Amino acid sequence: MPQVSLTFPDGSARSYDAATSGAALAESISKSLAKKAIAYALDGEVRDLADPIGRPGAVEILTRDDPRALELIRHDAAHVLAEAVQELWPGTQVTIGPVIENGFYYDFARNEPFTPDDFPVIEKKMREIIQRNRPFTKEVWDRGRARKVFDEKGEAYKVELIDAIPEDQDLKIYFQGDWFDLCRGPHMASTGQIGNAFKLMKVAGAYWRGDANNPMLTRIYGTAWRSQEELDNYLHLLEEAEKRDHRRLGREMDLFHFQEEGPGVVFWHAKGWKMFQNLLGYMRRRLDGTYDEVNAPQVLDSSLWQTSGHWGWYRENMFSVQCADEEAEDQRVFALKPMNCPGHVQIFKHGLKSYRDLPVRLAEFGAVHRYEPSGALHGLMRVRGFTQDDAHIFCTEEQLEEEILKINDLMMSVYKDFGFEEVVVKLATRPEKRVGTDAMWDHAEKILKSALDRMAREDSRIKTGINEGEGTFYGPKFEYTLRDAIGREWQCGTTQVDFNLPERFGAFYIDKDSEKKQPVMVHRAIVGSLERFLGILLETHAGHMPLWFAPLQVVVATITSDADDYARQVVAKLKAAGLRVEPDLRNEKINYKVREHSLTKVPVILVCGKREAEEGTVNVRRLGSRDQESMSLDAAIEALVSEAVPPDVGRAEQAA
Repeated sequence: MPQVSLTFPDGSARSYDAATSGAALAESISKSLAKKAIAYALDGEVRDLADPIGRPGAVEILTRDDPRALELIRHDAAHVLAEAVQELWPGTQVTIGPVIENGFYYDFARNEPFTPDDFPVIEKKMREIIQRNRPFTKEVWDRGRARKVFDEKGEAYKVELIDAIPEDQDLKIYFQGDWFDLCRGPHMASTGQIGNAFKLMKVAGAYWRGDANNPMLTRIYGTAWRSQEELDNYLHLLEEAEKRDHRRLGREMDLFHFQEEGPGVVFWHAKGWKMFQNLLGYMRRRLDGTYDEVNAPQVLDSSLWQTSGHWGWYRENMFSVQCADEEAEDQRVFALKPMNCPGHVQIFKHGLKSYRDLPVRLAEFGAVHRYEPSGALHGLMRVRGFTQDDAHIFCTEEQLEEEILKINDLMMSVYKDFGFEEVVVKLATRPEKRVGTDAMWDHAEKILKSALDRMAREDSRIKTGINEGEGTFYGPKFEYTLRDAIGREWQCGTTQVDFNLPERFGAFYIDKDSEKKQPVMVHRAIVGSLERFLGILLETHAGHMPLWFAPLQVVVATITSDADDYARQVVAKLKAAGLRVEPDLRNEKINYKVREHSLTKVPVILVCGKREAEEGTVNVRRLGSRDQESMSLDAAIEALVSEAVPPDVGRAEQAA
């Protein structure tokens, strides 16, 4: 066999016989490494240890400590799950079992669906299989043999999968002892390398190949990790996430609800709407003096969306409307706007613009509607109708980078005000399906890359990255990702460069040489969907909103009816000071009142009894604390008013 040259992570290079396996390669380096090896990678491609090297390249031996080990552990765990199910319930058909984020799943065809009650016995059997430590071995079968074997086993779904595999691709069969499955691989060396840090999580129905016309299967989800500590940390994170679920908090705090008659649109209750208005008011203040707020129509003729390109590129996500009266004079097809940009181009075009007028910054808190499949809807996080904090900047090419940097400064300030310190900004580059010339994309990406480098240099909070091929069809963009209190990431803001839309609509300005010139259009959103951002805030703060942002800031609760009149006076003074406050004069024990208002996440409870009424004081109780502090009423009001000042207002007052 020929010799091939392999380069190792430390930069050294050695020659090996091309038939050398990954396992033999690890053995040649050290026996201890060979014992820990689970796979190897050649030029980044992860392979079975049994695979021959075959060609020269950069080689790495993978152990369970490698981040890439997680995918292998989860992949192998899915196979062990399938074997366990078939040992326990012979006749069950296995279909597909991929790795997903944080775990894996496997879909099964069985007359009686599985339930979580089956998990303990399945997990026990999985541990038995892992303990057997059977090697994963691979065979390549011809199509006829594969169809015959799986057909005789009664695995109709596997036969269908075999028929769907292109003729030029090998059919790989992986064995773990006597049990085997059709699989692309790779796998670790044996089942014992999976370990016991796994857990079955839930069951769900799933149509075969995602088609509602096909049979319903039972999907079992699981998670698997490299160590028990990692598994415990993940389960703790899930518990925290459950406590923070904004849908649960929305019910407890009486903020909003959803119902079948309005799928994907929010029914805001009074307190939730107040929170929405607080966010809207904050964003309006942040734009004051730098943006002109406008409002474009909700319904526009489909011809405008054809000109913009959305009708061709985005139509499946749009809602179209016509007059219900078939005899009506105007029976054109209209569309509910899925975004605000075409309307803003029309506003920019209204009236002649000079280069001296640029940049023109138009902002709109525009209600938009986009179709989402019902299965994708998720509380405030994924809806069909939402409000964008949208803006479009029309500028010259010379102004572009500076405008992008100004947007970034505003975004980072907003995120800090809401408690987000760590921000990742990624440049999303040209997708495969796009409009515009390569030269336009080259130019736009170059400017964004320059701005990204400068942003990272000037702000240590910003981490950067590249999302290859993830730009929009009309231009590259920045994506801003926030990390919340329990480590989850949320993609929020975007800054998108667009050389396309102004050209499509014939937008222009008069340059210094009295010539018509096309402006650059920048799309930007800071929080994106206001609804989604509120969901993120609820989960980040677990409903414990900062006093300035809370819909109800203070409840004044009485201990006895003797303090009712005094409590009313306290409420009146707090309202006069500008605080959002309600009284609780019910004939209930104070502990009951405190528990109830704590559940609804009221930040401050002022307790008043007979003594407080006589002394002109209040007992201050903070959400999440068992401590209470006695203060004079005037001192309490002064402290609460100071705390309730929004951060942007506080900065403006200090500057003045």
